Amino acid sequence: MESHMCLAWMLLCLLLRPSAAQNAAPEGVLNCCEGDVLFLLDSSGSVSSYEHSRMLTFLSELLLPFSLGEDQVRVGLLQVGTQPRLEFGFDAHSTQSGLQGALRNTKPLRGDTNTVEALRMAKERVLRPGTADGARAGLPRVLVWLTDGVKPGDVIGPMAELQEEGVAVLVVSTGHGNYLVLRQVVSPPVENHLYFVDIDDMSIITEDLRDAIIEIIRAERIHVRDISTNSATLQWRPILSGLTGFYEVRFAPLPTGGAGGGGGGGTGTSPSTSGSQYQRLIQSADSSTARLTGLKPDTTYTATLTPESNEQSFNTLSVTFTTKPEVMSPAVITVSESGETSVRVSWGPLQPETVTNYYIEYSALPRGKLHTATVDRTQNSTILRDLQPDTTYLVTVGARHTSGTEKAVSVKACTQEVTPALADLQLTTVGSDSVQVDWKVNVGSLRGYWLTWEGQQRSVQGQRSSLYLPPNSLSTRLTNLPPSARVCVSPIYRTARGEGLCCTAQFHSDALAYGHQS
Repeated sequence: MESHMCLAWMLLCLLLRPSAAQNAAPEGVLNCCEGDVLFLLDSSGSVSSYEHSRMLTFLSELLLPFSLGEDQVRVGLLQVGTQPRLEFGFDAHSTQSGLQGALRNTKPLRGDTNTVEALRMAKERVLRPGTADGARAGLPRVLVWLTDGVKPGDVIGPMAELQEEGVAVLVVSTGHGNYLVLRQVVSPPVENHLYFVDIDDMSIITEDLRDAIIEIIRAERIHVRDISTNSATLQWRPILSGLTGFYEVRFAPLPTGGAGGGGGGGTGTSPSTSGSQYQRLIQSADSSTARLTGLKPDTTYTATLTPESNEQSFNTLSVTFTTKPEVMSPAVITVSESGETSVRVSWGPLQPETVTNYYIEYSALPRGKLHTATVDRTQNSTILRDLQPDTTYLVTVGARHTSGTEKAVSVKACTQEVTPALADLQLTTVGSDSVQVDWKVNVGSLRGYWLTWEGQQRSVQGQRSSLYLPPNSLSTRLTNLPPSARVCVSPIYRTARGEGLCCTAQFHSDALAYGHQS
């Protein structure tokens, strides 16, 4: 009998022992909100260790469903004592596991209830956008004050200053005193933002307080991206995620005169658009985007998004945007890869859906023969070949559009000059320090020759020189050259220097003076 009782007791212990999976904090599931929530927790001597622990447990359950992160909800904790302390700021925890662990490890401060100093820290450091670890600009900010209601201090003025800066204030009191003070510091409506509850019954207000916070930080914003001449994409936070329902999207051109608008069903007339035609889309509850098509270029549209659900009511969101002006191809032409007999011509934008084909016309300026070529509508470049070197061409790229219209743009393109290399170079020594230099070059638009010579002995300074010779020169004599002189000749053309040749003349002279003789 005794062994049976022991076995039963062991089984009961195993069943009651919490598992790691049960203790693990699941990631948030409320993908509804975007804002910064600071909890002001009374941790003074008037709050017992038990009450402090109960408040932290309450916060843990309250925050568990929220999705945390930079584009979600961020949470901070500021404890009130003689010297208030920021336990963690908004940037500290982006996961539920991190937040829940921080709450479990929070210890009470004790001492006096210095709420006024804590509010000063909240205003100047934590809830002020732009400060280190501070709130984000342009997003809702919420202060939730958990107190026992004992000697709250002169908090009416500091709380009013926070509200003037746009901070929503909510209060949870586990005591039943100072009702008038607490009522005065909360943001309206008081019935949704002020809670009196016994320390052992805090769980009964968890859902109501969470809903009140959600109402303030609900991310009811709609954005427009990927705007083109005839389409755009609406993007929003999926606030219906986890609920039954759908999104209704309506969009229409903004009526003349700037009246708001955009709404309706199918293709009909919406009262909000003053008789304008609108289009209507239905998106599932888990959607977060909708592609708007069939828009007109360079037109201002208004779009509305209405979340529909039998479980909860939501506001209708609206946004205004302007489509891009229509740009018919070709709008721009560029020339690249210029060679002696060819160039690459490119154009844009590529519009295969509206263009039948592209045609290219080109001729040498000023009165060269006209050449033509046709290019498929899916191409935006081509290479023009068999051109004349060192010549300027007028190139025209045109597009035949499916609408029957044509558009053409012209540009000048230049081919490169032919720069033949030096064909031959010969050195003939004359005496002990002179050399006769002879060379040959292929036919070209020569502008002259560039000669350089230098000694190969690095210890001798100043033994490098150069010389320009006119284009009719095919030889010259260099005198008083240094030992082992290296002579180079390069042809010079209008736009570049051609490839030259080099030879070395061997001497047995120590002469330092050198020059040339034609």
